[in-house]
Amino acid sequence: MQYHYRIAILDMNAGQPNEGMRCIKMLVEQFLGRDDIKGDYRIFDVRVNHELPEVEEFDIFIASGGPDSPKPVGEPWEKKFNWFLDSIYDHNLLEENKKYLFLICHSFQIACLHWKLAKVKRRKSTAFGIMPVHKTKKGKEEFVLEGLQNPFYAVDSRDYQVVKPRKKRFKSLGCKVLCKEKKRPHVPLERAVMAIRFSKEIVGVQFHPEADSEGMMRYFKRADKRAHIIKHHGKKKYEDMMIHLDDDDKILLTNRTIIPRFLQQAADAIDHQTPVSV
Repeated sequence: MQYHYRIAILDMNAGQPNEGMRCIKMLVEQFLGRDDIKGDYRIFDVRVNHELPEVEEFDIFIASGGPDSPKPVGEPWEKKFNWFLDSIYDHNLLEENKKYLFLICHSFQIACLHWKLAKVKRRKSTAFGIMPVHKTKKGKEEFVLEGLQNPFYAVDSRDYQVVKPRKKRFKSLGCKVLCKEKKRPHVPLERAVMAIRFSKEIVGVQFHPEADSEGMMRYFKRADKRAHIIKHHGKKKYEDMMIHLDDDDKILLTNRTIIPRFLQQAADAIDHQTPVSV
């Protein structure tokens, strides 16, 4: 009997329209649409409706990016989300049937803060565009990054950054830095941590692996966004981004690699821990 995968998508966008959720849903639907896969998914609006999935009711979780500071300001959903993170982590320590979690950008930053893994601070300027992401030694061995060049390219859009990883904390929890941001030899600042393997079941990134060329093209062509990018980053930056959107070896490859491989890895692990029904 085929296993029925239950996937929860956590919408962290605070009610703001975005392309990220469309892309996440599309990737999940592509996964569930395969002949060898059976399952369903449900979306939870974390920051507006304070919805969070029950850990026991789902197998796989994907938490989106979102706006604003990742630092807590006392909103009711914040404690609930931190409790959710701990519930996944604690469940995996105690139970044989593991739960699998992927964290994107804003969610990733919150997890780094909550688990006291690194500092999260505001950037001097917004990181924005299609940026190179460099694998670390551990990143070169990471399953979800297999098939990507080093560096690979991803959509980066953030006002905050994860820096100064706490080595003792990483070692005690068994976490691994998988990626760092582009090298900037002319800038005397530490490179941000761009991806972490938190555990065998939990992985997160500070960029947007879900982004596809269709959504980014539509987003960048908006008059307000075009004007904003040119004003703050220059016309050449805008034109370069538009050219790179359809490159097969840039965000298209990242889109087709990271989240699909996470879903595949989770499904394979769940299959091995689930008794076969006769």
